[in-house]
This record gives sequence, structure tokens and C-alpha cells, in this order.
Amino acid sequence: MSHRIHLNWFNSELAERAAAIARGTVEPAPARDAATVVILRASSLPGNAAEILLLKRPATMNFAAGAYVFPGGRVDAADADPRIGWHGPSPAEFGVRLGSSADEARSLVVAAVRETYEESGVLLAGTPDGATAVPGGPEWAADRLALNAGQLSFPDLLVKRGLVILADRIIPWSRWITPAAEPRRYDTRFFAAVVPPGQTADGHLAEADRIAWIDPAAALDAARAGEFTLLPPTAITLGEFASAGDDLAAFLGQLREITPIQPHIVASDGEAWLEIPSKAPYPL
Repeated sequence: MSHRIHLNWFNSELAERAAAIARGTVEPAPARDAATVVILRASSLPGNAAEILLLKRPATMNFAAGAYVFPGGRVDAADADPRIGWHGPSPAEFGVRLGSSADEARSLVVAAVRETYEESGVLLAGTPDGATAVPGGPEWAADRLALNAGQLSFPDLLVKRGLVILADRIIPWSRWITPAAEPRRYDTRFFAAVVPPGQTADGHLAEADRIAWIDPAAALDAARAGEFTLLPPTAITLGEFASAGDDLAAFLGQLREITPIQPHIVASDGEAWLEIPSKAPYPL
């Protein structure tokens, strides 16, 4: 059975758009490819396998201001740059898991790595033999600032540092498609990855007010108490990791069936409700 929730950023205009799409008088906007990464680190708390990195969106954001999210964003044209090296399972193997072509899968994984580094400082890249990079020091800081300012491209950064994408550190997790009624839509592949040894996360102020390492169950409790705002895909993903138990490696090693999850906006009495499919249990 599906679950309906009312979200305060859905307004009468969106309700009218949902009704128009249902009538067939308005065409949905195309969904752009995007990627997001659940970054984890081992937890010392008994019964909890890991803590998860969350970024708080600035209050100035047009959408979901103040919400806690995973690092991520849309795929850019430069994510297909052929100069970007690769270590681990092939793009074709990722494509089978993600429901995409090999080229699309390659760009999605690169976007996931790029966005994670831009927003959190965690770099899922390393040397061609698979050794993890440990960014640090003033030169790395300058490069990251240049990257976020658009003065240095991610492919140029990797080439400059002699690094490749460490695809063997990146686990396909789920796929969420923005409801058809939304004017801006994304087809987002979720990935999971453990923070590499020696690396630390730090937020980038253009993308996050603050960062937090938090037990997934505690994040859900904070959302229930009104202390955190969580988008439905974030809450559902946290609910999945809250059930991980003590063995993180075993939990991440499970072979997940990744099928698209697309909530729907339903108009009722001039208001809009989000209807989430039953295959994605909503924990709040």
C-alpha cells in the first residue's frame, strides 16, 4: 500500500500542475540524470554499523532550504570526459545495475565522485593501481576552491594529480525519479561508499550550512522531533541503513535489485500530496 505525505513546500500552484498533467493538458518536464552518495564511516556504538554524512542545505536555497541531504547533484557534460581514468568494475557492469548504457553509467559514477568531493571533501579517487588518494595541504585546498569556483574542471584535477575514479569503492544503491508534476526533475542514482582511510569530511559553504556525522536511526529520531528536515528519499535511505546491524561490510555487500522509485503528486482539495510507492517504506 502506498504512503501519502503532505510537504509544506508543495503549494496550490503545484497542485494545479499535478492536476493538469493528470488531465494530459501539460507535459512533464524531462528528468535530468543526477547522482548522490551515501558516505559512511564505522560507528563505535553497539548495534550500529555506521554513521552517515549529512549536509544541511543553506536557508537561501530555493528548494528544501534547511533540509539535511547526502552530497550529490546533476551530471555535467564534463563527466563524460574520456581523459578520466577508471579502476574497478567496468562502466558496462555499472550500467547493468543502474538500468543505463555503459556511457551513461560512467558519467553517473564520475558525477557521484565529483559532487561528493566538491561538497564534502571526500574523494573517491586514487592511483591507477587502486590506492586511495588522501587530499590535504594548501595545494589541494587551492585546487578544491578553484574547482568549486569553476576555474578548474574535475577531469583536469584528476589528470593533474594522476588520479582515476575508484569504481570498486562505489556501490549502486537505489534510483529515485522526481515526481512528474515537479517543474525541475531528476533521475537520481544513489550510491554508497565508505569514507577512504585518512580522509576527513568538511562542508563547502556554497552547498552546506553544516555537516554532520550521525547514526541513521538518530537522524530519523531528530526528524520525528522536528529538529531535522529530511526529503523522502533521504529518510527512506536512512531507514534502510538503520537496519544494517553490526556488520557493515556484509550489509553493503548484498546484491540489491535497483528499480526506479517514482513518487507521484496527487491533487486533492487544492492541496498536493506526495504518494510514495509501497516498495519504499517511509519511516517518518
